[in-house]
Amino acid sequence: MFERKSQRTVTFVKPFQLSSVDGVQPPGAYSVEIEEELIEGLSFPAYRRVLTVILLPGPSGSGILVQAVTVNGDELDEAERLDALP
Repeated sequence: MFERKSQRTVTFVKPFQLSSVDGVQPPGAYSVEIEEELIEGLSFPAYRRVLTVILLPGPSGSGILVQAVTVNGDELDEAERLDALP
């Protein structure tokens, strides 16, 4: 099965929360990595998202600079949509 990976930066202007992340995250720019797989059997190329990972700052005082957290892609999209509302 063919897979493709992409990376994008998501910028939040307000604090946000995701169910798979402990606590509220501060506003800022976050790197998001997306993995998709090819849907076979179609007459045109189409992909389905199978993994979404957001890179967050490590917990304060832990010595961890960055932590990669698997999140629900639809939930992240919704958080972006809500962030854009006035």
